[in-house]
Amino acid sequence: MAESSNDRRVTDDRNDDRGAADHRPTRRRFPGLPSQISYARRFVERQLAASPEVITATLLTSELATNAIRHSASGCESGKFEVCVEHKRGWARVEVRDLGSTTEAPQPQQRDPYDTAENGRGLDLVEALASKWGTEPRRDGRGRQVWFELEWDEEQDPS
Repeated sequence: MAESSNDRRVTDDRNDDRGAADHRPTRRRFPGLPSQISYARRFVERQLAASPEVITATLLTSELATNAIRHSASGCESGKFEVCVEHKRGWARVEVRDLGSTTEAPQPQQRDPYDTAENGRGLDLVEALASKWGTEPRRDGRGRQVWFELEWDEEQDPS
């Protein structure tokens, strides 16, 4: 994977071999409503239930799903977003796919920690807690996907 010099955002490269304990990616589409964010979290929680990083994964999923609804066409009437989870021993990747936006690609805000505003820290959390993360146009050309990866010591896996 090609990593940028200033942060852990990387380009997508799925040729990483993580061993025989592979799981196929699991996807679920949600209506673009704020009430659906909790369902997206539960979906990820079920997929990664045995992972030591399940809490981090659900938190970051919540942040990305919220961004999809607030900052893309996914939050418009009849909008949708999709969550895709892929996991292997010691590794997980979660993608949140939205319907796109007319603004530039998502960037962390890197706000002052004493700033008391309620919004604007989602991608800062993703950048701080994920092993890697990135954003790219969807392959079908209908929006964007923002993703993160989490890695942990394979010995922590219960399987």
